[in-house]
Amino acid sequence: MKKRLLLIVIYLAFISLGLPDSLLGAGWPSMYKSLGTPIHFAGIISMIVAGGTVISSLFSARFINRFGVAKITAFSVFLTAISLFGFAYSDQFIFLCLLAVPLGLGAGCVDVALNNYVALHYQAKHMNWLHCFWGVGAAIGPMLMAGYLAQGKSWESGYHTVALIQFGLVLILVLSFPLWIKKEENANEANETSSSKSFKRILAIPGLKSALLLFFCYCTIEATFGLWAASYLVFVREFKVEDAAQLVSLYYGGITIGRFLSGFISLKLSNQNLVKAGQGLILLGLVLLFLPTEFTIIPGILLVGLGCAPIFPSLLHETPRNFGEKDSESIMGMQMASAYVGITIMPLIFGKLAGQIGFESFIGFLGLILLLKVFLTYDMNVRVSKRKKSIEGK
Repeated sequence: MKKRLLLIVIYLAFISLGLPDSLLGAGWPSMYKSLGTPIHFAGIISMIVAGGTVISSLFSARFINRFGVAKITAFSVFLTAISLFGFAYSDQFIFLCLLAVPLGLGAGCVDVALNNYVALHYQAKHMNWLHCFWGVGAAIGPMLMAGYLAQGKSWESGYHTVALIQFGLVLILVLSFPLWIKKEENANEANETSSSKSFKRILAIPGLKSALLLFFCYCTIEATFGLWAASYLVFVREFKVEDAAQLVSLYYGGITIGRFLSGFISLKLSNQNLVKAGQGLILLGLVLLFLPTEFTIIPGILLVGLGCAPIFPSLLHETPRNFGEKDSESIMGMQMASAYVGITIMPLIFGKLAGQIGFESFIGFLGLILLLKVFLTYDMNVRVSKRKKSIEGK
């Protein structure tokens, strides 16, 4: 019973991860005007948040070992709540940049702590559905923002409401402390006994370099679409700001539904086939978005979300099979770091590109990254297959 209650709490905590991730992209077409900043400055905030996430991910294990998963998770969510509350009362761009630092630091610790805890103590299906609940939060964010904008209220109202939700989750996490005690001890023992691996030796494993670039490309697509899709709809397809924000929620809704379904589909399809199917859906979605008609926009956005859904969890789950269980923990960390780097720099790069040549380049930019990702997927699978055959031959 305690284990089930704790799982519910963990799911709620992962919703808190998704809530702020989609707010900036949904609200930015309105935010940049009131702040008096260039349109591409959203990429700066996104980069700072992602940079904080990278840093906290690298050092989170040390704090988790010392304070435990429950306390670190509660404090991290509290940190994000304070940051979002500050967003709601900031009228200067520089303040948003400063608040983006603790927002990223808190998000990184929650991500690492919960993923590691669930991997150690729960079945694999819960890992897929955990990422599904991130999508629930990510879908709710734009819906809240769109609702306030449609009512004629400011973007600050959206951040204020999400901050209050985060504070509520902090209270739930604090009340759940007794459920975590025994699990934390086991988790800490596992972390303390884990040995460090040689970075140079691991990087030499066939296919790993392609895998790292693969994670970089996937997160480039996911983050860039999430941040700039609303702006593309406003400036290229001439949608109203509130309508564009609402449509972006379909993208995160597609990710959410797709990850829920992929937990069941994975019983029939391999991880490799799920990744290939996801790439195909993304391509189809981008083609529909490119067509000069409004009728294909909604299915296009939804298909991109559905396509993104199985890729990240499937690639993570396939890691031990591709590179061996011995080094899987170290490789998981490297892959996550590569993913966060993509989230950190690529939305900003596209923002600057769009500022120079226009948001008409949105679909083409994502299409090129997707083609590179398809090639890297093929290259990784070929190299991994050769490595396995070589090991079997010995």
